[in-house]
Formats: sequence, structure tokens, C-alpha cells
Amino acid sequence: MAAIGFIVAKMLEKKFRNKLNFGGNLYICRLKTIQMKSFIRFLIRFVPRKYLQLFSGIGLRVLGWFYRGNNVECPISGKTYRKFLPYGRVNVRENALCPDSQSLERHRLLWLFLKEKTNFFTAPLKVLHIAPEVCFIKKFEKLPNLTEYITADLESPLAKVKMDIHKMPFEDNYFDVAFCNHVLEHVEDDLKAMQEIYRVLKPNGWAIIQSPVNMALEKTYEDKSITSPKEREKAFGQSDHLRMYGRDYPERLRKAGFEVIEDDFVKKLSSETVKRFALPTEEIIYWCFKKAHFSSVFFEKSYKVAK
Repeated sequence: MAAIGFIVAKMLEKKFRNKLNFGGNLYICRLKTIQMKSFIRFLIRFVPRKYLQLFSGIGLRVLGWFYRGNNVECPISGKTYRKFLPYGRVNVRENALCPDSQSLERHRLLWLFLKEKTNFFTAPLKVLHIAPEVCFIKKFEKLPNLTEYITADLESPLAKVKMDIHKMPFEDNYFDVAFCNHVLEHVEDDLKAMQEIYRVLKPNGWAIIQSPVNMALEKTYEDKSITSPKEREKAFGQSDHLRMYGRDYPERLRKAGFEVIEDDFVKKLSSETVKRFALPTEEIIYWCFKKAHFSSVFFEKSYKVAK
């Protein structure tokens, strides 16, 4: 699908080529960038997510051939490009989307975090992945150390289990690890959803629970009287969001029972690494532990802590 954007840009280039002077090449490059950003924004805003998840991969890989280079690298796929694709529903970000893995900045950061600071790739683990990201699914499914890897979501066609996060069909204390990224801002009762994740984790289990956080807000902003997509986008930043999290986000996680480590992992990476992998420079990773048996001794023995 995204390859259509390249075709349109080529048509526009041909149309204007004869009208441009010496500075025409720069104009064409800008024209292509504007066209691609507009096209991707249109797809994200108006094509249902489930169809994008199913069909966008082929088009993105084709488009990726035209972005090949060695300026940026996706640590998940190992592929390199002169730059990543733009991405964003409202405010389109440059150099964000990897055409091959379909990873965004936060996905690439999480991959590096898991590699450097956890035992995710080495220990025998039962894993629950809520609203699974396409960039991770095949990679995680192939990990020989994972004794069980379950993907789950209410609507995603990529998930193996269809479920409501407010009432998950899993027994207590079952999973060693859970991922739930950019989900809680969409759900009716985020505290209930957090409590469910806590319930299904084993004692000493851990979860990565990411949500978009507006650090300018002291408190999370919610208003259940706002129901129209247009007004929700204005209030919460996206038409299908039900709240905008503020700096109290980790406290909400703690209220659900978690011991939360707010890890500024990206700040400890070199500027060269951040640039090479196109990482989000202000992202905090919310590393949540089932605190019933949480202790610093257990943490030091069980997880690799980057120095």
C-alpha cells in the first residue's frame, strides 16, 4: 500500500521536471517528502488499524528498496537505510518507521533495552504480549528460550487469543513476563487493566507497560463526557484515546500493585547509538514488577543491569 506513495511522487516528479531550474532536484526531494508524509498520515488516520496490520507490510518492504543506504539501522531486522520513513497520525515524525520490520522509535529502544538489561532472550519464560507489535511477533516466536509466547488482543488480527484486557482468560500467577504497549490510553478502565496484568504475572514476574505520557501534565487528564472522535483528538491527542497521561502515570501503575522502575535507558546510550537507531530521546521505560516478592537482591541476581 505504501508503495503507492512512491508511485505518486514519481508521477509528480515527471510532471514538474521540465518546469524546474537548477534548484529543481532539491524541490523534487521536498515534494517527495511532503507527498510521503501526507500519504502515510492519510493511511493511519482513515484506514482501520487491522487492515494496515495485515496488508501494509508488503508495500513497505517494496518502498524500502528506495530508501536503502547506511545512515540508520534497525536493530530488530538488522537492515540499514539512508533514512526511515515518516510516521504519525497528526504530527508526522521524520525518520521514524522501518520499512522492513515496521518498527518505530520506541520499538527499537525497547529491543535494545531487552537485550542489554533483561534476561528476556536467555531465560525460560512464559510471555504474554498484549496488542502485539508486528515488528516483534516473528522474532519472539522464534526464541528457543520462551516456553510459551501468547499474543492477545480484542481486535488485532495478529493476536492468537481474542480477549478483553479488563477480564483476561488466564489463571493467576501464570506468566513470567508481559508486554502491554500503547494500550491503556484506549481502554475504558485503565486501573482494572493494570490490575489484570498484575494478576496474571507470577510473583517476581515483570512487565513493560508503555503509554504516551505528556510530561507537561502533572495529572492524567480524563473526561468521560468527551465522546466524539474529533473532540477526543483535540483533548487527548488521538481520536481513539480516552485519556492523556501525565507525570502521575507511574503512580497509577503502582496503585495497581506494581513496583515500578522508571528507567531513562536512552539517556545512558551514546549520541551515536541514538542517531544510528533513530531512538526517542525522551522515552522513559516503565519496568513493572509484581512486588509481592520483589527485592533488590532478587533483582540483582535475576536481571542484567547495564552499568
